[in-house]
Amino acid sequence: MVRYGIIGIGNMGSGHAKNFAAGKVPGAVITAVCDTNPEKLKWAEKELPADVKKFSCTEDFFKDGCFDVVVVATPHYDHPRLVIESLELGFHVITEKPAGVYTKAVREMNEAAKKSDKLFGIMYNQRTNPVYQKVRELVKSGELGEMKRVVWIITNWYRTQSYFNSGGWRATWAGEGGGVLLNQDPHQLDLWQWICGMPSKVTAFMEFGKMHDIEVEDDVTAFVTYPNGATGLFVTSTHETPGTNRLEISGDNGKIVVENDKVKFWRNRIGEREFNATCTAGFGSPECWEIDIPTRGENLQHIGIFRNFTSAVANGTPLLAPGIEGINGLTISNAMHLSAWLGSKTIDIDTLDEELYYSLLKEKIASSTFVKK
Repeated sequence: MVRYGIIGIGNMGSGHAKNFAAGKVPGAVITAVCDTNPEKLKWAEKELPADVKKFSCTEDFFKDGCFDVVVVATPHYDHPRLVIESLELGFHVITEKPAGVYTKAVREMNEAAKKSDKLFGIMYNQRTNPVYQKVRELVKSGELGEMKRVVWIITNWYRTQSYFNSGGWRATWAGEGGGVLLNQDPHQLDLWQWICGMPSKVTAFMEFGKMHDIEVEDDVTAFVTYPNGATGLFVTSTHETPGTNRLEISGDNGKIVVENDKVKFWRNRIGEREFNATCTAGFGSPECWEIDIPTRGENLQHIGIFRNFTSAVANGTPLLAPGIEGINGLTISNAMHLSAWLGSKTIDIDTLDEELYYSLLKEKIASSTFVKK
């Protein structure tokens, strides 16, 4: 059995603990949890098996070492530090998303992972969704042809003021390091680059506390360009209801639309570039087939990531979500923030000024309403 220890048993950590305890991850068992909140440890005493060890500090947790894999489910800023510590002490590790708040710290984490012989994963559970796996296959295989444009409208993250008031750390620069991009959107930003590749330039427009009494972003519109000249748009918010979750990718051979957990492909019988070059009529378009793309497999989400990681530890199975890839989506969100902070200046992804981003973030942390103890 692969033994798991969890640091942080809040909303996500407690859910992971219950899944392990319920036997939903074959070949795995939970052996320890750690949290500085006494109430969370009381919950663990009541809800988890008696043989699961409970720790109130990471020093004692690591010293005991009754696990093979550490799950980091703490606030965002602590992710890189705890991942590095886990790896250096000889444990495999999975971190919750995002990989961190700023790429400078995540880059250091990735360097530690490259030096380690232990496995490092990240909880990008949306990668287990057969819908997005199929879209990635269609794009990567060339079925869509060369990409021209991608638009993701993800505005179904509606949150009330009560949600933000439920914890003093929520929606603050010092507590979370950002708003909708850092809390809700890491999955979409990861899927965006996982499917379409990394953009080369980003220009972002943001509203900070537009519809909520918060200090971070709750409304984002970002324009990107890709190395091949394709363009993209990413629109997200936490104040629209009903919201939308629609991904549309256009290419030479047609367009793919993902909405309501279904994939539709409008497939040109002849590629647009070929049609444009050979068509002698002033108007017209290629013959187009509207196809409902079938997807197969179960959408296992968090359980799927843990099953994959357990198999990787036990059998050498390739990781579905390697931890070092967490820097990709974070680089996009850091570039979006930096663009907005600089008056919607266009930011080059490859030469993102990490030091400038971090210095501006520290200024915001210094004036944040949340003060870390």
